[in-house]
Amino acid sequence: MQDSYDIAIVGAGHAGAQAAICLRQMGFEGTIGLIGDESFPPYERPPLSKEYLAGDKPFDRILLRPEAFWTERRIDLQLGKRVTAVDPVAHSLTLSGGASVGYGTLIWATGGTPRMLDCQGSNARNVFAVRTRADVDKIMARMETTQSVAIIGGGYIGLEAAAVMRKLGKQVTLIEALDRVLSRVAGPALSAFFEEEHRAHGVDLRTGYTVDHIETDDSGHAVAVQCGNGERIAADMIIVGIGIIAQTGPLISAGAAGGNGVDVDEFCRTSLPHVYAIGDCAAHANAFANDRVVRLESVQNANDQAKVAAAHILDQAQAYNAIPWFWSNQYDLRLQTVGLSVDYDQELVRGDPASRSFSVVYLRGGKVIALDCVNATKDYVQGRKAILDAIPLDLEQLADASVPIKEVGHA
Repeated sequence: MQDSYDIAIVGAGHAGAQAAICLRQMGFEGTIGLIGDESFPPYERPPLSKEYLAGDKPFDRILLRPEAFWTERRIDLQLGKRVTAVDPVAHSLTLSGGASVGYGTLIWATGGTPRMLDCQGSNARNVFAVRTRADVDKIMARMETTQSVAIIGGGYIGLEAAAVMRKLGKQVTLIEALDRVLSRVAGPALSAFFEEEHRAHGVDLRTGYTVDHIETDDSGHAVAVQCGNGERIAADMIIVGIGIIAQTGPLISAGAAGGNGVDVDEFCRTSLPHVYAIGDCAAHANAFANDRVVRLESVQNANDQAKVAAAHILDQAQAYNAIPWFWSNQYDLRLQTVGLSVDYDQELVRGDPASRSFSVVYLRGGKVIALDCVNATKDYVQGRKAILDAIPLDLEQLADASVPIKEVGHA
């Protein structure tokens, strides 16, 4: 391991890996260190709750690049190392083993750690998150002895895990504290559709249920979820998908501004000199979120912020203004989302959900700001332009799925 790098990147997920790749693509010839707390080379995260968990893709097929790539590009992978402190004056990092690494410029790309339950029994050995390869490998290792799974959290991770578990023939109970799934990211129409789909596939879906504690046996294994209403849900395994906590502790301790994430400007600069932050951990004002400060947990955001930070470091400044997009695969459904539905004042269903191909359009002030497209790729592609055009459209035509969005007239 070198004792100093021209550019040190902390976090070897999508954002950190892409930053290193972009720096080389843009002609940077200096030294680059990519420091990650896992022992594996950079890999894709979305398949963890989908194809990798289902056994459809082996690990080598979800690597972001072949292992040899990093050596060929002179990107020094420092794996299995965690940064515990940042000294912005000395330009140095302290690693978990006590070693120090210097940097000229620092890119912080640590993402987040899973938010876990904080109740009796939550540390049982068969209570898992779905964030890293190690998490999913532990789940997969117990598949043969697992018949029933309780999944806590009705966001995308929970729903994707539920779909995979049903595909594998497991009994699944999904527990969501709020009154509908996806309530933090989508409107009621999409929530209702996915609730119906999961129930049709055999998921026992419980909305409005809170967790009081996890019941364990004498050996420390979880055997049931005890709900706040007194109901007991037996399970051989419990998967928790209730969001992440931005992993910014060392930066905040070093004086970086932030709260829910570390604050960055339009060039991904933190308040510390020569320190950038990108990806899930970076809180930024986003024009597509009605100028609210948000953290975006997506591959798109990780990749696009990586490009912005790399470009600014190399004096090729380009402000971050990428339109957000996301996707989720559940059963034979492909959900594609473009834009952000923050502060929407109207929800319009385009097409018939019963056909399992439709879109939910979100508007604010008569203008399209986001779409959730279920098996409707043309709407996703054409809806993106409608968001960028920011022109009020004829709502009657917009609701008619037989009229392509690109042909919808102005209001």
